[in-house]
Amino acid sequence: MRAGAGATVAVEQGSRFIVIDDPADPRVADYVALTDVALRRRREPAEGLFIAEGERVIERALRAGYRPRSVLVSPARLAAVPERIWAEPAAGHPPPVFVAGPPVLEAITGFEVHRGALASMCRRPALDPAQVLAAARRVLVCEDLVSHTNLGAIFRSAAGLGMDAVLLSPRCADPLYRRSVRVSMGEVFAVPYARLDPWPGALALVRAAGFEVVALTPAPDAEELAPAWGAAADRVALLLGTEGAGLSEAAQAAATRRARIPMAHGVDSLNVAATAAIACYLLGIRSR
Repeated sequence: MRAGAGATVAVEQGSRFIVIDDPADPRVADYVALTDVALRRRREPAEGLFIAEGERVIERALRAGYRPRSVLVSPARLAAVPERIWAEPAAGHPPPVFVAGPPVLEAITGFEVHRGALASMCRRPALDPAQVLAAARRVLVCEDLVSHTNLGAIFRSAAGLGMDAVLLSPRCADPLYRRSVRVSMGEVFAVPYARLDPWPGALALVRAAGFEVVALTPAPDAEELAPAWGAAADRVALLLGTEGAGLSEAAQAAATRRARIPMAHGVDSLNVAATAAIACYLLGIRSR
């Protein structure tokens, strides 16, 4: 069968794969216009799906128990489709695995699919923040982070440096957006997260759960973040502000402490993802 301009997809008769040679085929509608951030931010949560990109991320999503809706793969990467797709089918039926040549893949998604494989996965119901807090001792709380790259990096630091959960204000980016998932290397699947609403009023829920809420700020009157910092608190929530403007005054007022990372050479502050990594590391030192 043909797969777009000059590309041929060869799939054996009776194969488990379904050849797609028309970018407008409705069976691959989940993958249309993946580079249109505004569209995908509206569509994916509303339709209960997200996109996992690359073999490793798809495998992580499957291991975490997310159910696949379908897979879209290039002919050269058929081996990248995890066997788990067929070994653990949902409701006794494996999801469709579509194969499309590079020109068709690009026409569908809007970009050149270098990683060769994409999977449309089913979202899970949102977690209750009170439930998340009840099972945690150390959490990150993010206010209005709009960068999917930063959010993905924060989830990766949270997983790698021993944080138990991430809480998000209503305006934060979607952790399951394709870029966030990719930057986190699938660690968004490993760290429980929930939305705090209303904001910042719901920070009272964090304090009521017994957490010391520590606002991270470059303000010179904040106390210095150090290895021994926070040693008296059994449960700590690190509060991170939006890119550029940092934490709002209302969020800082809802915190129990304010802390800063000392800077040199006249640098004002670090990127929020770098700040999160340093703070998580220092917080983890005391429990080793």
